[in-house]
Amino acid sequence: MDIKVIEEKNNPLLNRREVRFKVTNEGSTPSRKSIVEKLAATMNSKPGMVIVDHLESEFGKQETVGYAKIYETEDRAKQVEREHIIKRNTFGEKAEEKQEAA
Repeated sequence: MDIKVIEEKNNPLLNRREVRFKVTNEGSTPSRKSIVEKLAATMNSKPGMVIVDHLESEFGKQETVGYAKIYETEDRAKQVEREHIIKRNTFGEKAEEKQEAA
């Protein structure tokens, strides 16, 4: 999997960077979790501060175009982002919540 940043824009009002990127892959489409981790490594950030808004794949092509927001702090991301987008981009917390309930 290879990530290429197409466009990067700084948004100082919301304390984030907005990134359009292209993922080229071999085989199946990569998971959102793997894209978040690779994008965080590429953009010098942490996975908790990277929110992938949407991903678009076309049939027959081995590339995915996406849009992500990279926040300066996790708290700011939780203040600004919609609830369902936050749930899509948090990985591993559901298992921890189930263990606490038991």
